[in-house]
Amino acid sequence: MTSSIGKSYERLDVRSKVKGEAQYASDLNLPDQLYMKILFSDRPHAIVKNIDSDHALSMDGVVAVFTAADVPVNEYGYIVNDQPVLCGPGSSNPYGDRVRFEGDQIALVIAETKVLAEKACRKILVDYEDLPVVATIENALKPDAYRLNPNFDSNVFSTHKIRTGDVEAGFAQADVIIESHYQTPAQEHAYLETEAGAAFIDEDGRIKLIVAGQWAHKDRMQIAHALDIPEDEVRVTYPLIGGAFGGREDNSVQIALALAVWRLNQRGINRPVKVVWNREESIKGHGKRHPYHIYAKWGATKDGKITAAEVDMIADGGAYQCTTTVVSAVAILNCTGPYEIPNVKVDCKDVYTNSVPKAAFRGFGGPQGAFVAEAQVNKLAEALNMDPVEFRMKNLIKEGSLQSVGAPFPPGVSAREVVEKCAIAGGWENDGNLWSRKDSSEYGSENNSAIKRGIGFACSHKNMGFSHGFRETCELTLELHGGAEIEKAVLKHNATEVGQGTYTALAQMTSEALGIPMSKIVVMAPDTALSGDTGAVSASRMTFMAGNTIREAADIVLNKWKNEDRPAIIAHKHFAP
Repeated sequence: MTSSIGKSYERLDVRSKVKGEAQYASDLNLPDQLYMKILFSDRPHAIVKNIDSDHALSMDGVVAVFTAADVPVNEYGYIVNDQPVLCGPGSSNPYGDRVRFEGDQIALVIAETKVLAEKACRKILVDYEDLPVVATIENALKPDAYRLNPNFDSNVFSTHKIRTGDVEAGFAQADVIIESHYQTPAQEHAYLETEAGAAFIDEDGRIKLIVAGQWAHKDRMQIAHALDIPEDEVRVTYPLIGGAFGGREDNSVQIALALAVWRLNQRGINRPVKVVWNREESIKGHGKRHPYHIYAKWGATKDGKITAAEVDMIADGGAYQCTTTVVSAVAILNCTGPYEIPNVKVDCKDVYTNSVPKAAFRGFGGPQGAFVAEAQVNKLAEALNMDPVEFRMKNLIKEGSLQSVGAPFPPGVSAREVVEKCAIAGGWENDGNLWSRKDSSEYGSENNSAIKRGIGFACSHKNMGFSHGFRETCELTLELHGGAEIEKAVLKHNATEVGQGTYTALAQMTSEALGIPMSKIVVMAPDTALSGDTGAVSASRMTFMAGNTIREAADIVLNKWKNEDRPAIIAHKHFAP
């Protein structure tokens, strides 16, 4: 049969989305459901001395109010557990009574209606003792700065280093040296669907969540840890999701929902609970792209070869670590660009501040690093009076090149070929010796009007996966059903569909691997009860990881089918090389 790969298929979710039938987490309305409202701190830094919820609880229709004292293990986090689930008195962990940014969660109100939950939330009285606010990187690094996490000796919670060659010797060889300071800003993900979900106790007695996220098993792990229960007592499912871009990797409403239905169940109340953040809550409560302060010093010879690069980066991680250490690990790999540089020195500090915790966001550290590298390359080219494409071609990586960390790039390096094609399309030409741009007269101001046109050139490389030695794995289940022939193949996985076409890509790869038509492929929605840990839909990893897992699983399950072991079922895990 013809290949399923390389063809354009109608997306599996397109009709339901176009017709308005697709169900997102915020669309859910379950029978007899209750509504949850979360009380945010609205304080950047303070100790919660007391929470008075009596007025809220006295309101007719308010079912419960939960606080830090109701959380068995009051901590969670993407990498380390440094964030309280709820902040306030009675916390199970030291300093859990402190809020460190305005989106810290104080209390959960459960009521019969959304409006009532909102009114009751406003009735809760919180007594705060304000603490010094560390608002910026500069303030966080002062010798006398207030320590935001008492478990650390300073507000620096992690550091990253790269050392290759001898940068001082490299600068001594340079004919021109460019030193620059850069700042990159925070950025809001602004996905169309705000944080939302529903939870209930399912028929098997598990806490079942229907939420928007990017790593179902990571959500399940954090929920189980906070409630101090086995992971198999938590079931996380993902419906279609209205955008993510890295912003849903961190926890938002997941633990709060699970805590609410779990505690209600202990009181004999078995009703679903739903929550939907409004846009203000979403912006206040979830992470942003990391701001960086960056100093860069690069040197090159007069014939255009980069001899040394020194980069010093400081990341504003916000109130909690979240994904910062992973983001900075990628930033330091990208801050020297896709170039052969024999002498490299990179340092990065990750810093606590009393701002919203910072999160992964489209490239997670790569864009910040690439911005610095390309700005430095352009400045060196200008200082040498050299065309920017010509300068890049003299330094771009190729097969056999070493990364800044000393490891060789994997096979398939095509940076030079890609730059050449893009340059030609952009109006550059090579006379056989040098690259230069042809006519640029159409660029510049137009009759002194406010409209200006320009052209620029930049290139970068991007990691696949979390990098820095992280052991990438992906697990899924493949089933073949039928009699004399395969009538249906069912793929059970936890690869989130956040709008990028994951389900369709998985179906195409399954069709290709099994050699059966797309019409026979059934792709299940993510559900931790049905499949193993597929990993995060982030870091540009899912197509590669799931594709290889499907290919390997297909070989095994087809062999079972040929041996008449039917239905043929295999749960397979792939490890990245």
